[in-house]
Amino acid sequence: MDGSLPPHATRSTVRASGAHAQRLISWGSVLVVLVAWEVAVRLGHISPLYLPGPIAILRSLIEQFRDGGLALDCAITLYRIFAGFAVAVVLGVLLGVWMATTPVVAGIADLFIAALYPLPKITLIPLLMIWFGTGGGFMLTISAMGAFFPVVINTLLGVRQCDPGLVLAARDLGASPRQVVARVLIPSALPAIFAGMRLGLGVSIILVVAAEMVAPRAGLGARLFLAGQVLDTEQVFAVLIVLAAIGIVLGRAQDWLDLLVARSTR
Repeated sequence: MDGSLPPHATRSTVRASGAHAQRLISWGSVLVVLVAWEVAVRLGHISPLYLPGPIAILRSLIEQFRDGGLALDCAITLYRIFAGFAVAVVLGVLLGVWMATTPVVAGIADLFIAALYPLPKITLIPLLMIWFGTGGGFMLTISAMGAFFPVVINTLLGVRQCDPGLVLAARDLGASPRQVVARVLIPSALPAIFAGMRLGLGVSIILVVAAEMVAPRAGLGARLFLAGQVLDTEQVFAVLIVLAAIGIVLGRAQDWLDLLVARSTR
């Protein structure tokens, strides 16, 4: 034996090294930007009212978490996002499968989806406030609306792209229509469904934060709006950092789920 690694091990090692290098480049570029930002603020004598430095923003972020207010607002916003998102996923998958398997339903719902999907959902906030007020029903609805249409459309496309041979084989084996849907159509459409969920979650985050800014009672959007009202720029940047961190964490979680789905469907 010459002690050389097998080809698959070599490929895995190269892939791991490339991923590690990419992470180093990503975090290194962030560090460079932060250092350049801090230096520019200090040497340029820029007023904190317009652009505070990263150190001042970090100090404000720590203080807000220490008093518990920022953590509470973060929890409220995440609850609103995921409560509406869960409703949208359930209803969206059900309607998408129903449309894909029932031409009559597809004919009825297609026109409504074509009309409502391109409509900017943020323009519906005033109308929803009239209907539901500014309480939990309003936040739940605006969050669900953000994710509903991407989930419906991607579920519909995923089910329609299912291999007809799989459906025929399941029917030949005596599967009922419900079993075909549950064991053939939905599993084959999972990659498309998860893609719709990924798009929908991003829209839900945007809409919930925007709604909280319009009805500033609690949540990250409300804290962001109120900080802007009193010209507390450090707090504004601190909240934006929290929102960015939420986006990064959710994006990584979705990547992990996508990987699991891809492995399970092979």
